[in-house]
Formats: sequence, C-alpha cells, structure tokens
Amino acid sequence: MSRIAVVTGAAGGLGRAISAKLLSDGLHVVGLDIDATGLASMSADLFTGIVVDLTDAGAIADAFAQIGSDQGGVDALVNNAGTCFMSDFPNIPAVELDGQMALNFSGAFHCCQAAIPLMAGRPGVRKIVNISSNGAYNFDVFDPPHYRASKAALDTLTKDLARRYARDKIAVNSVAPAMTETPLFKVLTEDVLARAIAAMPHGHAMQPSEIAAWVGFLISPAGDICSGNVIILNQGRDVR
Repeated sequence: MSRIAVVTGAAGGLGRAISAKLLSDGLHVVGLDIDATGLASMSADLFTGIVVDLTDAGAIADAFAQIGSDQGGVDALVNNAGTCFMSDFPNIPAVELDGQMALNFSGAFHCCQAAIPLMAGRPGVRKIVNISSNGAYNFDVFDPPHYRASKAALDTLTKDLARRYARDKIAVNSVAPAMTETPLFKVLTEDVLARAIAAMPHGHAMQPSEIAAWVGFLISPAGDICSGNVIILNQGRDVR
C-alpha cells in the first residue's frame, strides 16, 4: 500500500515539483489547490487532486474528511501553499494583511489540525513539512513585513507541533528557501528581482526541484530523526 502525502498549493511551481518528487518516490499524492485547471493537468497514476480554498477552514476540514474516507489516512503533509503581497509598511491594507496570514499561516494551521488525527495509527514516522521562507530571518533583503510575519509564525507552529507530537512519532520541520524560481517572481519589479538574484552566491536563483529534493529527503526514512528544525536553503548567502 502506498503512503499518502497531501501537498497544498500543488498546482503551483513549487507544488508541482514537490508532488513530482513524492510521486517518483512511490507515494500517493493528494494535491490541494484552488486552481482546478492546474490540478486537472497533473495527471498521474498516484495523483489525486482536490479543489479547495485553503483560506477557508471549513473547506479544509471537508477536504481532509474526503481524504480520510477515500485514502484511509495521511502519512505526510506538505504545507506549501503561499503567496507574497508586496505592499510596503505602513501602507499595507488590512485586507492584504488578513489575506497574507490566511493563506501562509492559517491555512497551514488548519491543515495540520485536520491531518494529524488522520496520521493516528499509521506505520512509521509520520511527517509534516512546512514551506517557510528565508525572508523570515534575513532582513537585508526586501520582503514586506506581513510576509515575514506569516512565515515566522509558520516556523513557530513547526517547533510547537514537533515538541508536542514527538512521542507520537510525528516529525515536523520547516524548509526556508531563499530566491527560488517560481511564479512568485512575477510579484517583484525587475529591479528588485535583479538585486535579489545578484545577492545569491551562485549567481542564480534556486530551482523548485532543488527544494523538492529536500522535502523528499525529510519525508523519506532518512528524515525520521529530524524534527523541530528550520532548514535554511540559500547557497550560504546569510551565514551569520
């Protein structure tokens, strides 16, 4: 029987790479995304797409109820869905702050709430991987404060759940990438994007497949003994 992995934001650039990696590792991937067309394009024998608004706690609960009924449980959850609104402080509309937190933090929070009960009784070490951001730690590069705050909150959730569920054999980690070539590049001006890429030691942004490889490692048996960590991926840019 295949292990069941849930990937949020599965139809986006990084979500597709993560899903492909987990599928190649033999997991059955359930992709959650609001993009019905994108999910429909991800045909694979072990891929199931569920259209869901990840800012809606009730819709998340319904989606995981369906997963429990259809798949029997969950072995891994990847909270990948996220966005970056670029208004700068102090000119950040309240609706933008709420939307940033709703997707980047609250959606992941509710997915964890729904997934952990479905992990009960599953064999081995169950996994949660939260996709954070280097922007939560590096204040030398431009990231708006509500984006930073949403990712820092996600990492605090990572550490809390890692400690809370350690004896239940649920390992929880964050992966915090720096500049990665995804559709989120489109929210940056050409000048900001050029300066951000120039700051990368290798001279280029990272690729989604490189981040996905780390997610795959954490979900593999090799990641069983890693929990409560924020793994920063930035080519050595921000070594302190």
